[in-house]
Amino acid sequence: MKLVKPLYVTSIALLACASIQAQQKAEIKKFTTKKAELTEVQKKRWSDLDLEKDTIPGMSVDKVYTELLKGKTGKKIIVGVIDSGLDIDHEDLKGKIWTNTKEIPGNNIDDDKNGFVDDVHGWNFLGEGTAENLELTRIVKKGDDGSETYKKAKAELDEKRGELNQQKFQVDMISKADKDIQTYLKKETYTLEDLKTITTTDSGLLRSKMIMMSIASKAGDGFQEEIKSYVDYVYDQLNYNLNVDFNGRKVGDNPDTMEMTHYGNGNVKGPDVEDALHGTHVAGIIAQIRGNDKGGDGVVDKNIEIMAVRAVPNGDEYDKDIALAIRYAVDNGAKVINGSFGKDYSPHKEWVWDAIKYAAKKDVLIVHAAGNDAKDVDTEPNFPTDEVNGKEIADNLITIGALNNVYGDKIVADFSNYGAKNVDVFAPGVEIYATVPNNKYKYEQGTSMASPNAAGVAALIRSYYPNLTASQVKHILMDSGTPIAENVVVDETKKTIPFSSACVSGKIVNAYNALLMAEKMSKKTPLKKGKKK
Repeated sequence: MKLVKPLYVTSIALLACASIQAQQKAEIKKFTTKKAELTEVQKKRWSDLDLEKDTIPGMSVDKVYTELLKGKTGKKIIVGVIDSGLDIDHEDLKGKIWTNTKEIPGNNIDDDKNGFVDDVHGWNFLGEGTAENLELTRIVKKGDDGSETYKKAKAELDEKRGELNQQKFQVDMISKADKDIQTYLKKETYTLEDLKTITTTDSGLLRSKMIMMSIASKAGDGFQEEIKSYVDYVYDQLNYNLNVDFNGRKVGDNPDTMEMTHYGNGNVKGPDVEDALHGTHVAGIIAQIRGNDKGGDGVVDKNIEIMAVRAVPNGDEYDKDIALAIRYAVDNGAKVINGSFGKDYSPHKEWVWDAIKYAAKKDVLIVHAAGNDAKDVDTEPNFPTDEVNGKEIADNLITIGALNNVYGDKIVADFSNYGAKNVDVFAPGVEIYATVPNNKYKYEQGTSMASPNAAGVAALIRSYYPNLTASQVKHILMDSGTPIAENVVVDETKKTIPFSSACVSGKIVNAYNALLMAEKMSKKTPLKKGKKK
């Protein structure tokens, strides 16, 4: 799982160191750029807002509920969330968790005979495992086979470890400064105002004060949480992700063969529910309860069940786990699967391709995050892909880039991957407020957040227009989006390109337009066999 670095990693380090389509083409226009800062209320639910009305590039979800869905009854839809795990007991996900009614909880028997014992709310393919290597580390660990892949992976590993060892020095300096201040103030949590009250002739404490004041003034509220995220990021990379001597696999299989396909357990929270933060946040974006003034508002208000499939560790996911996770979700009734994960290397990509094709045959849409490396994935792939030798293997996978919460040349999130051929459409992905474990809420960002926003809209379509196919839903999300007539900043080089070159559609997801298009298309689409009006 590729994570976005903590929001202020770079600045902290520096401070420490010192038809319908034809109609839409005709309607492409410049929107007003919002001048004022987002209010706290807007910030917590900006992805629900409307670009034209609110000057914020949301998905017009509020407009869907006020104008389109009143009095309508949808069909229950199951969304498979393949991720790090899920806090199924979160207060804001009550009534939204999938339950396997064929399984008797806790009896240690495979009641439904699907090969998975006590899979009551989904399945955990990682068992007790949490941290893992990156795929490039696993490639290097296997030894030099003379291949270009090995040479590339080894060079990247050496470069990344070198950079992180330098950052470790900065991290340790920041951690010491933070601890010094906590000790002096006799409290673990403190503010910028607390820092200003410190008067001392101790040169070490003065240095710590200077470092922490610089960070606090730049990062604002929650700066200590940002520091912890930065420390965790650096040490997790060095100790686990990029450490060839570390092995996090704990399920007893061989991840390089498909000889064993039933492993893990039914504990979808994982061994420590705090490690399910990513998956819980993703699930909340799709389905957290709307209008209860607790967290943000999920895209889907009702008729939604989240199936938890734990297959994404702190590190890179195994191709085997992802392939089996897709098949598990498909076999147990998911009609939309969210995949907020990705990696640069995929040694068993054919297993995942087969799973994608299997999902296509079963009419299941897979919504996938484009990745957080600020790169053009037309030239540098982010796996999984749906292409073999440049040809699409199925038409049921849609790849989502991440939007910033301001309109204009910076509408593309500065971390988001892009690609005129391999990213399909963009959705909100910066500072998204949603559920995290133990009844808490947090802002997170990444294409990992953009993907479930789009998946939520897909689930709405599949709920209210169940006669539409996965392929049709994919193209509705792309074709009905809001066209963006802006040149936008992308890439670490900060180059500028037309938004129409950042993705296939040249558009951002618009739930209101998508539901309107779905309604028109639904009337022209024959009912599937066995379906009744």
